[in-house]
Amino acid sequence: MSKLAKILLFALAIVLAALAAVSGYRIGRQSLYPVAYGDYIIKYANEYKLDPFLVMGVIKQESNFVPDASSGYAHGLMQLTPDTAEWNANEMGLSDYDYLDPETSIKIGCHYLSYLINHYGNVDTALAAYNGGMGHVNEWLNDSDCSSDGVSLDYIPFSETRAYVDKVNGYWEQYRELYG
Repeated sequence: MSKLAKILLFALAIVLAALAAVSGYRIGRQSLYPVAYGDYIIKYANEYKLDPFLVMGVIKQESNFVPDASSGYAHGLMQLTPDTAEWNANEMGLSDYDYLDPETSIKIGCHYLSYLINHYGNVDTALAAYNGGMGHVNEWLNDSDCSSDGVSLDYIPFSETRAYVDKVNGYWEQYRELYG
């Protein structure tokens, strides 16, 4: 084999190794950011005019895509409370529903998230309400220490809710980067 052929073969091997490393990195990152129930997420995100990657970020933070997840009083993929599920189901005209069913959880959760975004006009404020409750968010918006404009939150008093908003935004960005 000529010296030129050896050099070209070596260069090809380097290029292939680099491509394999990049692909492996992406696959590794995708395993950290799973997507289950993608068809339902896309269907209901589109129906409620949401970015499906935002919905994935919420589900990642709420349940890590575990359909029977439970954290105290909230349950399912989108960690709905019975009261929140019932209110949204009534708003949606659903009389017979199981909010623990993955499709139903995503459908109701998307409805609720869309409602909050439309109500507050701000995704971060809506995420704070999804986690901390509308009552608290309404109080914070009326508190000049928390909001300078009554629309967005400059400061979230609950550390859990503050971390929640940051994590969902980070997951949203990762999902968009990996799957968008």
